[in-house]
Amino acid sequence: MMLVACPLLSTAAGGEVEVLHFWTSGGEAGAVAKLKATLRNDGHTWKDFVIAGGGGGQAMVLLKSRVLSGNPPTAAQIKGASIPEWARTGTLSSIEGVAAAEKWDRLLPKIVSDTMKHKGVYVAAPLNVHRVNWLWVNASALRKANARFPATWEEFFAVADAMKKAGIAPIAYGGQSWLDLGAFESVALGVGGPDFYRKAFMELDPSALNSPQMEKTLETYRRIKSYIGRNAVGGDWVRGTSMLIKGEAGMQLMGDWAKAEIQAAGMKPGIDVLCGATPGSANAFTFNIDSFAMFQVSGENRAAQNDLARAVMSKDFQETFNLAKGSIPVRMDVKMDKFDECAQRSSQDFSKSAKRGALLPSLAHGMAQPSQTVAAIWDVISQFWNQDRMTAAEAMAKLTQAAKAHAAAPPK
Repeated sequence: MMLVACPLLSTAAGGEVEVLHFWTSGGEAGAVAKLKATLRNDGHTWKDFVIAGGGGGQAMVLLKSRVLSGNPPTAAQIKGASIPEWARTGTLSSIEGVAAAEKWDRLLPKIVSDTMKHKGVYVAAPLNVHRVNWLWVNASALRKANARFPATWEEFFAVADAMKKAGIAPIAYGGQSWLDLGAFESVALGVGGPDFYRKAFMELDPSALNSPQMEKTLETYRRIKSYIGRNAVGGDWVRGTSMLIKGEAGMQLMGDWAKAEIQAAGMKPGIDVLCGATPGSANAFTFNIDSFAMFQVSGENRAAQNDLARAVMSKDFQETFNLAKGSIPVRMDVKMDKFDECAQRSSQDFSKSAKRGALLPSLAHGMAQPSQTVAAIWDVISQFWNQDRMTAAEAMAKLTQAAKAHAAAPPK
């Protein structure tokens, strides 16, 4: 299907920008306020289409309803692998004119720019990069445990034991099932390395899904469960981060979006709460990118849509937005001197990983596979996490079966 091209130049009359997103927590709300201000300064009207919940599942249901009724928003917060799914329906607009004029291909790593395109044409604009394989450790809790920041999984469990002896819940963990898959993929990356991750989660290679590395991944992953305090289960990730901040829990496996909550609490990332790659994954970078897919709109709203695309990729906005959000700029030419120690380290690792081909799309956050495939793998990992009697061999068989079914299914 043909993509509708938007005119490059903005018109004098302001248009309306209606944006579907699910940023509702303190740090997230502050971040999106920056974008609203930018568009209003361009003379456009901003209209929120906000869906609470964080994961975006309900948002996608409502988005489909709006699109089918012929009343799509200007843009919607959509994750990587879902962008081509929407593009195939013929409902997205090309923003290639903006991207070419602004030289996006030079500013973005190829794996990122490819994620924003359909058949070589930009249909989405990236706002930021979140690092998923990130470990947070409360500095005070680490001192009380007389331990060091762990670099391997064995060191991680040794620190967890020391924290438990010191009377600290070793791991802050929420009750949201997407956290299970996020932690699982970080374990897999640390245990098997980038090539294993790529084969298992990007290629859905049966030999990787049913391998000694996957068996060790599952066993290591299940071992985490015994270190989760009773008070760390049942809440969402924000509650878990709050426990980490207060020193009620010592460590948290969580992407760098947790940093916005840390900063909002008056804590300094890298000093009060330490940061580093999840055990064993220092030489790779799993990413989750917030992006706006552009839907077909008309009149002044097309020009407003172009201004939205241009705004989210501008240097000034990339800096302002990501300082508020806790993520890092997706543009590789933004200076990082205003960012905290953790963001600077993440940006350096992002650049290094791009050069060595170790930038990897997150499975848990819909970057590596379409939503149906993620859901099938997610279901298996949730079963393994919640059913202690399920063996690693049984989980591997289920993973292989799920991947085979969805790899064979034609794209929708």
